[in-house]
Amino acid sequence: MAKKKSIERNPDEPYVPATLQEAVVYFADADVAHAFAVMLRWPDGVFCPWCNSGEHSYISTRKLWKCKGCKKQFSVRIGTIFEDSPLSMSKWLPAIWLLTSSKNGISSYELHRGLGVTQKTAWFMLHRIRAAIKAKSFDKKLSGIVESDECFIGGLFKNMHKSRKAKVRAESEKKGASTMRGAIGKTLVQAVLERDGEIRTKILQGMTTEERMDFLKANVEGGTSFMTDEGYKDNAFGEEFVHRFVNHEVKYVEGNIHTNGVENFWSLLSRMLHGTYVAVEPFHLSAYVDEQAFRFNNRKDNDAGRFLKALAMAPTARLTYKELIRAEQA
Repeated sequence: MAKKKSIERNPDEPYVPATLQEAVVYFADADVAHAFAVMLRWPDGVFCPWCNSGEHSYISTRKLWKCKGCKKQFSVRIGTIFEDSPLSMSKWLPAIWLLTSSKNGISSYELHRGLGVTQKTAWFMLHRIRAAIKAKSFDKKLSGIVESDECFIGGLFKNMHKSRKAKVRAESEKKGASTMRGAIGKTLVQAVLERDGEIRTKILQGMTTEERMDFLKANVEGGTSFMTDEGYKDNAFGEEFVHRFVNHEVKYVEGNIHTNGVENFWSLLSRMLHGTYVAVEPFHLSAYVDEQAFRFNNRKDNDAGRFLKALAMAPTARLTYKELIRAEQA
């Protein structure tokens, strides 16, 4: 039996775990996990998030810095998804690894058992991570060959309680979804995919052509070859795109005209929502869609690469528990 070759590491580069086992062992030391987070947030040296000063003193017993410029104290957690969390980085970092590497996501119950935290804490942690990996802005529009499709997500209307059916029917009629079979009570998600590239998604409030076209124009370069199914009429796009479509009642592929890429994303999303998370309320749906979009857009990377990208995005979001449940209570 051939011996497994050891991985050679550059001593000048910071160590990054390559597997989940390595990550759990490496980040088990709270000091190591803290130092790793500091290194990733401030690769060129620690600076004050309030005044950008590089002059500071370090309080090692509290893992805090005190700025000599503005005299304020700060930590590596300030302004990130970790802020005000009593959990150590040795729990946060494996949680990020698990969410970004699990193809179908990880439930709060799995995380609570694996990390030894409560289910409520695990649920809040996962939503904080989703807030970070949500795409905030895009440098350029999609181009080349772009596929587009919509997907209805939600439970069956016939299975709803009688008291909920009337409310759901009224909301659906307001959105214009009542005219479509199977659409009542469901949420419409639109996606555009640059073939062999990244995907972008949006929760739609209705079925109007104007809303869908606004999303397309904001994300797709004009003049792009645009592939859809028979749901779009040729005159819907005007002169914006070179529109091609395939009738799924007849065939799914006609030459290079197909929507198989975006259909693959819907398949992954469906397996995640029905297999891992089981029941997702409409006011949290966008967060779960963003989670799957992050993994899909980084599908060519390995687990360690996705982990580093997600951790680098931690300072881009700040989510409190009140903000998280506000939509639920509305």
